Amino acid sequence: MIIKPAHRTESVKEYYFSMKLKEIARMNEELSPDMKIINLGIGAPDGMPPAESISALTESAVMSGVHAYQSYVGIPELRQEFARWYGRYYGVELDPASEIQPLAGSKEGILIVSLAFLDRGDKVLVPDPGYPTYSSASRLAEAEIVPYSLNDADGWMPDFDALEDMDLDGVKLMWTNYPNMPTGASATPELYARLVDFGRRHGIMICNDNPYSFILTDRQLSILSVPGAKDCCIELNSLSKAHNMSGWRIGMVAGAADVISELLKVKSQMDSGMFRPMQLAAVEALRQGPGWFESLNAEYRRRKVLAARIFDLIGARYDADSTGMFLWGRIDADNAFLRVQQHTGKTLGERMSDALLYGAGVFITPGFIFGNNGSDFIRISLCASPQVQENAYGRIRELCI
Repeated sequence: MIIKPAHRTESVKEYYFSMKLKEIARMNEELSPDMKIINLGIGAPDGMPPAESISALTESAVMSGVHAYQSYVGIPELRQEFARWYGRYYGVELDPASEIQPLAGSKEGILIVSLAFLDRGDKVLVPDPGYPTYSSASRLAEAEIVPYSLNDADGWMPDFDALEDMDLDGVKLMWTNYPNMPTGASATPELYARLVDFGRRHGIMICNDNPYSFILTDRQLSILSVPGAKDCCIELNSLSKAHNMSGWRIGMVAGAADVISELLKVKSQMDSGMFRPMQLAAVEALRQGPGWFESLNAEYRRRKVLAARIFDLIGARYDADSTGMFLWGRIDADNAFLRVQQHTGKTLGERMSDALLYGAGVFITPGFIFGNNGSDFIRISLCASPQVQENAYGRIRELCI
């Protein structure tokens, strides 16, 4: 390399799943087709998007005039449909002209929020366990990460007494995520009210990441439904999970007009608008009624039963009432699968993940990647088909014999 990389890159590593998928690809090169690694780790829905979205994409893509640069703020039809979506399912009123910014997926939004509001040395409250991108985006903005604990005993909810006892001087942002990934804990109106109160009293912007609010739950909640929330809160959302469109990269951020304006300063330097046919497809996805989500969740309920069966087989403890598209399981130190392993200094979750990957050819995500409080856990994605899960179960059962 002829020049030295930027200092900020020294604080981050390649994304865990990027590294793990490369390892799995190398393993697969030496395996026969019927023995290739079964991946139960990634939360990428395998179902089809709404048929109306695919039709809107294909029909508009052959029209003239749709292949040029698009508006940085998205077409009016998309912003209006995002606003209707929030009104219909979350009971939140948003001004489509000023309080919504379409995104290339909510993951992009996490970095944009960080670049727009964090200076070097600013502090960010990040959940442990939590989505790793909250931390990596904060590091790229050269901010200081202040973890706050989520624990099984508290239902994976913030301990507000502990938060109040922390040194909050210099804290500008707090990341929250419910239904929670990776734990599957659900938000409550009371939780969101306390977060809004906490943010307002301490001058902290609460950044709520809300992409799982339609998965295995019949009640959609938004932090923006709390009176006064727009004074201190923004919310990210996405079509990736609820509409089987993860590869399309379509999301949004909602909040007060002055906040959205600041985010646009950053986003408008990064791209030149979303492909118009994709925006029209997103409009059709957002128009889906309750029947779409009922069908989606019927399939996820079926898959959750199969994931639980795998956890029962390996002796992992889990919450059968969890929401979202993952199942989160605790591993005990005396687990039978770990007895045959030498103690390597790895976490219990990573040791179990290794045992299943190298022993049965099944990859399940170790919880340590989500923070110290995830060290004794593993996570199964519900995005694998029932047949794939059945095959994984069979391989692991053979390992038990």
